[in-house]
Amino acid sequence: MRIIVHEMRGIPYYLLKEYLQELGGTLIGENLTRGDGWSVKIEKMEPFRLFSLSVGQSRLTMELEDSVADDFLERFKKKTLRAGG
Repeated sequence: MRIIVHEMRGIPYYLLKEYLQELGGTLIGENLTRGDGWSVKIEKMEPFRLFSLSVGQSRLTMELEDSVADDFLERFKKKTLRAGG
C-alpha cells in the first residue's frame, strides 16, 4: 500500500473530483473518491496568493494498492497536466 500526499494549485476542487470519477472512481461523501485498488481524499486549502493573484489549492491524500499504483499515477498525471506559456 502506498500513501501519497500531493498538493495541487490551479485545478479547481470540483474538477479534481470529476477527473477522479473519469478514472473509474465513485464519489463517497463530499471529499472521498474510491476506485478499484485506490482512494483519494481531497481537501480544499487556503488560496495561494502572490500580490493580487489568488490561485486555488487542494491537498490530495492518495491510498494506492501496489498493484495499481503506477498505472493510476500515470493516468492521473495525464489528466492533470497543464501547459504553461
